[in-house]
Amino acid sequence: MTAKLRTDVGIDKIKDFLMSTIDTSSPVEVEKVGRYLKHLEMYRRMERTIKKEGVSITVENGSQSYVKSHPLLGEMKKTNDSIMNIERTFNFIDENDGDKPNYTANDLI
Repeated sequence: MTAKLRTDVGIDKIKDFLMSTIDTSSPVEVEKVGRYLKHLEMYRRMERTIKKEGVSITVENGSQSYVKSHPLLGEMKKTNDSIMNIERTFNFIDENDGDKPNYTANDLI
């Protein structure tokens, strides 16, 4: 039997990892880490709410009632898109840059 893979990592661990892989002297990079973490916290809060309330809701409109998807599902998508966009903009530092040769496009010819 395989053990259940736990994918939720603590915010503090993520912060420590990101801060160790960016240039912490750059206020822009540090700000991006902060925004990234805030978006993660919002996403997780919405996820808990949907888990508690369900993925669908019943809307009462006068004598009519109908079922629709939870409004937070759309917000979760927007938040996830923001998280992914922030991830793409991180300028990660590589401690091993000195050990690796610096290749350019001309090396491919």
